Amino acid sequence: MSRILVVEDELHLADGLRFNLEADEHEVDLTETGEDALTRIAAQPELYNLVVLDVMLPGMDGFAVTAELRRLGHYVPVLILTARGRSEDVLNGFGAGADDYLTKPFELPIFLSRVRGLLRRHEWFRLGAARKAAASEYAFGDKVIDFEQLEVRAGDKRMPLTMMEGALLRYFVENEGKPVARKTILDRVWNVHEDTDTRAIDNFVVRLRRYIEDEPARPKHLQTVRGVGYRFVAAPE
Repeated sequence: MSRILVVEDELHLADGLRFNLEADEHEVDLTETGEDALTRIAAQPELYNLVVLDVMLPGMDGFAVTAELRRLGHYVPVLILTARGRSEDVLNGFGAGADDYLTKPFELPIFLSRVRGLLRRHEWFRLGAARKAAASEYAFGDKVIDFEQLEVRAGDKRMPLTMMEGALLRYFVENEGKPVARKTILDRVWNVHEDTDTRAIDNFVVRLRRYIEDEPARPKHLQTVRGVGYRFVAAPE
């Protein structure tokens, strides 16, 4: 049975989420603040399989909580709930390290579907298991991207990835050598179709370079294509 932490300060909504998640056979803990959520996860990092996190919270907002989780090395999947449906807010969530988002008000079947999807993917990645097909790993230079375990390996060093980081790296790898436009990333990877600011993608790429580049400030593999976007090159000259 999966255990889910719901971080929501509106009591009626928090109770409704707990009721429906428990009816869907999940164990649920509630908290009203991001600070308490961080404390709980730090105390028992393996306890939760998913965090459902409202953006508008007293104290730290959902974006800040997500970013702090990732900074501390906690890679539990995060589903952000936001009343702000603007594309900029969605990108801020992804940029902070969220794995999915849902805009309030939402339909219960859609919410439960998103929860199940994240839990299913998280279990696949955790077990990694018996599906070690060659396509699940990609090696270049002295690095290996493991798309099942969601990590980058360099020798004995292992660097965990969020689901969204893994999805973006996979897209770059699948288009190795080709320029990839920022707008294409918005559409194909993040499923954001509106005309919006693309700077969040630049911030995301900065983070990816820390994982795959020997010198992130002088990238050789994840190159900037001026006026377009980025290009992944496995074996730069």
